[in-house]
Amino acid sequence: MRNYTRFQDKIEVSMAILVIKDLTCLVGNSSKTSMKNDMFDFNVLNFFGINTRTGKVLRPLLVRWEFSLPGWVKINTDGAARGYPGLGACGSIFRGSMGEFIGAFFVFLDVQTALVAEFYGVIYALKEAQKLDLTNVWLECDSALICVAFTTRTNVPWMFRNRWNTCLNYCGKIKFKVTHIFREGNACIDKLINLGLIHKKSFHWYNRLPYSLFLEFFINRYTLPMYRFC
Repeated sequence: MRNYTRFQDKIEVSMAILVIKDLTCLVGNSSKTSMKNDMFDFNVLNFFGINTRTGKVLRPLLVRWEFSLPGWVKINTDGAARGYPGLGACGSIFRGSMGEFIGAFFVFLDVQTALVAEFYGVIYALKEAQKLDLTNVWLECDSALICVAFTTRTNVPWMFRNRWNTCLNYCGKIKFKVTHIFREGNACIDKLINLGLIHKKSFHWYNRLPYSLFLEFFINRYTLPMYRFC
């Protein structure tokens, strides 16, 4: 009697599957979103009887790290935060004109936003460049906003105004240029920042290349291609 009360007026499994497929088909065909261009999505949509709408085809963009001119030191820098805001860190790698390792550092920043971490990365990088008495500096980062901030100071957060002016004064006294690189070409710094988030040290300088950066570092040094899909 108890089982009869529980299962009375219940439809069979095969009928339940048909109902689910019909409802999914109705909702799916009313959606305007596109599928991923792969066989898994195609088979799922075909099973439920949903019309397929292919997404835009991504175009591969080749990204390569470039060597600096003889006598120049290239500094790749970046900053990141796990969350908005979240635990943040920044870091930089200094390399010579042949791509040789000169030094690197990371800084744990506690709770910050990604933008603040990126500005910290540049400020610390130029501070260390000044300590090393570098006179030919090529700064490269994956933030277009940072690159613009060197010419348009209105993009600089108020908390960095004084330190940013100090950086600009230093850059004005040396041979200096700043360029943008896509994140795929800056992967070496991503690994370095992860070390900062793991070890949580206020500042740590490396005189030798950290083992965990070997792969990305030599991909850069041998100018092997990385790809960005856009």
